[in-house]
Amino acid sequence: MDSFAPSTPNGLAWSPRVPGWALPRGRDINETDAAFAAGIALKSLDDLIRAELPWLGCWHDRLALKSAAVAAKMLGRSEEEGTIRDAVLLTVAGDDSGPAGKLFLATRMLTRQSGTITTPFVKELCALLGISWDDALASVPDLVDTATQSGRAVPLALADLISGIATARPDAEVLALGLAEAVLAHKLNWPKSVPLLLPERYGPAFRTIGGRGRVRPGEPAYPKAICLALVDGVNGALRSAAEIDRRAARLLSVAPKLRTKGSGPVIKRLLTEDAVPASVPGSNLSRWAANRLFERLEGFEAVRELSGRSSFRIFGL
Repeated sequence: MDSFAPSTPNGLAWSPRVPGWALPRGRDINETDAAFAAGIALKSLDDLIRAELPWLGCWHDRLALKSAAVAAKMLGRSEEEGTIRDAVLLTVAGDDSGPAGKLFLATRMLTRQSGTITTPFVKELCALLGISWDDALASVPDLVDTATQSGRAVPLALADLISGIATARPDAEVLALGLAEAVLAHKLNWPKSVPLLLPERYGPAFRTIGGRGRVRPGEPAYPKAICLALVDGVNGALRSAAEIDRRAARLLSVAPKLRTKGSGPVIKRLLTEDAVPASVPGSNLSRWAANRLFERLEGFEAVRELSGRSSFRIFGL
């Protein structure tokens, strides 16, 4: 059995929540106070990311899956997280995962992007999101570069970017939010993008005062909405991280008890991916050995079966 580092050192190097004193009191605050709250929230998330924990891959994937479900709603689709996960994990490599699966591929692709945002990258994202390419979108890489180089406060630069893309193509807001998250990661020197804005697209941050409408890109209140969405997004991401950390600690504590030869790569996949099919495609395990391994892990309460099915099962932290 391969050895793994413990999930966390002797004590948490990061906080599982944004400090209460930094949270905005209500939504009717000014842009400066909202930007201050966003800054403190991002510092809290920065502490987590720089802790370099072994389960951050799973965490990124879980947030990307949540983003994919929100993207589906934005694009007029009805698929929820479980259906979207199935569309990717139950599709044979090389086959078409369908519109729902492509949304997860797109949001996951954003979280794994670490280089410059190029035209081919944006074109591939658009294809996965079902957004038709035209001359208006050809300017997106330049808009991204401008936002990356901007000297404005980070949340305000993101608001400018999203508004610029939405002005060029009003139907590309989902693309704009995802690219803004990539710019955020670049500006904060994070190795990977973290989905913070897309998950909050239908949250309270973008509701108008009174809650009867939604603040839209380009409107005067939009920069403040982005700041508040970052606060809410960070809080949600930290809650997810705290849960995954607890589950990963359990998995790592039972890993030395496993006798299945070849279980090490499976443990690593559970820590670095959202979920793994019971057959563990690409591994050296037989179907019987893989099923036995997951039965053992379930018995130790180290993994959960996520599909609710008796066949074509899927396991994750």
